[in-house]
Amino acid sequence: MSAQPSRAPRGVRNVRPLSGRAPTAQRMIFGETLRKHRDALGLTEKQVAQEIGGCSASKISRLESGEHDFKQKDVLCLLDIYQVVDPAERTRLLELSQQANEKGWWEAWRDVATKELQTYVSLEDIAARIRSYESGQLLGLLQTPDYTRALVKANSPEPNARTTERIMELRAMRTERFLRESSALLISIVDEVTLSRGYGTNTIMRRQIERLIELAAHERISFRLAPSSKLNLPVQIGTTTVFDFTANQLPAIVYVERCNGGLYLQDRQEVDSYERGFDRLMVSSLGPAACLQKLKDYYKKYC
Repeated sequence: MSAQPSRAPRGVRNVRPLSGRAPTAQRMIFGETLRKHRDALGLTEKQVAQEIGGCSASKISRLESGEHDFKQKDVLCLLDIYQVVDPAERTRLLELSQQANEKGWWEAWRDVATKELQTYVSLEDIAARIRSYESGQLLGLLQTPDYTRALVKANSPEPNARTTERIMELRAMRTERFLRESSALLISIVDEVTLSRGYGTNTIMRRQIERLIELAAHERISFRLAPSSKLNLPVQIGTTTVFDFTANQLPAIVYVERCNGGLYLQDRQEVDSYERGFDRLMVSSLGPAACLQKLKDYYKKYC
């Protein structure tokens, strides 16, 4: 059984567009810990910055959102301000800050992983539950290498062979880690258009759908299908992923894809809105059994 996702109170701000270092899950977890200590004392970011001296409120904000490395002197100063005096707790938090600064396994693919993707992969790595709806293509975790290659080729004016291979390697590694090392539950709403239109050749699509049929039997993967023939489907949320985490890690985080990049949402009202939108779409979609039958029908179509 997978861990139950957290329902802890959510943060009140969103991760900014990623102009600095990409926030990772571990940095976000430690940043959330710092925010909780600050909130417990009723301090604002500006007040904490003034206590430190020579520091801006924006730096405190970046630390809490995971967009800044944690220097030991900064952490020690914050622990003093937040009145964390127990030696064992101070040592634990210092160790957590050091772990948060460590590079993730995905750093080996920085040449093809945008900052948004690095954050996404880090969240994917520790989530207790992932709820996803993809418009126009299949979720990366579900793609076969040939489907990924065809997808990149179709959407890149002059695809670079080396870059394409690197993208395929990263997606394959993400899938391997999810299936072998993760305990997360994946709920994926597949848009029927991605099956009927497809990418590559009939052979590529047949093998891709065969892979989906195999994954549908996995105990931690649940598929729904948004039928293209059904009127009034609530698909306005667009390509969206909701990450839920175990208690004391992080509040739920929503990733919304845009044509010029993605946005991570942590504001409670916005997260709630997207969660409700996802739930409406899931209720309107075909359930696991009907989805599986549709997959089998499309498999025959591409034979």
